[in-house]
Amino acid sequence: MAFDFGMSSIGVAVGQRITCTAQPLKALKACHGVPDWKKIENILNEWLPDTIVVGLPLNMNNSEQPITKFARKFSKEIQSRFSIQVVLHDERLSTIEARAILFRAGGYRALKKSNIDAKAAVIILESWLKKFI
Repeated sequence: MAFDFGMSSIGVAVGQRITCTAQPLKALKACHGVPDWKKIENILNEWLPDTIVVGLPLNMNNSEQPITKFARKFSKEIQSRFSIQVVLHDERLSTIEARAILFRAGGYRALKKSNIDAKAAVIILESWLKKFI
């Protein structure tokens, strides 16, 4: 499972290691980076992932952005609340790629914030899964 962390929206995707593919689930609302932890718990209980991948937002020169510390905090909170393995994975350009894919598939109508965030989570997860091929 992957999360594309954002201060107002967190994209969620699930995938599998056999095919190294993922699918978008949804985008969860957040308030200043704080999600509804009960909704995250419900998703985790439904899907029972063995690993959580959280996108790590970095600049193109590998430096950290202001949001990077919040993504790290989010990943630590998931690990401490749910006792599940959490890994951080470089998410550079995932949102840009998600927008391009959605636009090609459905034009401007497909470019809803929730669609973009969930698709970015797919890109993050598939990128992480392909490290094991």
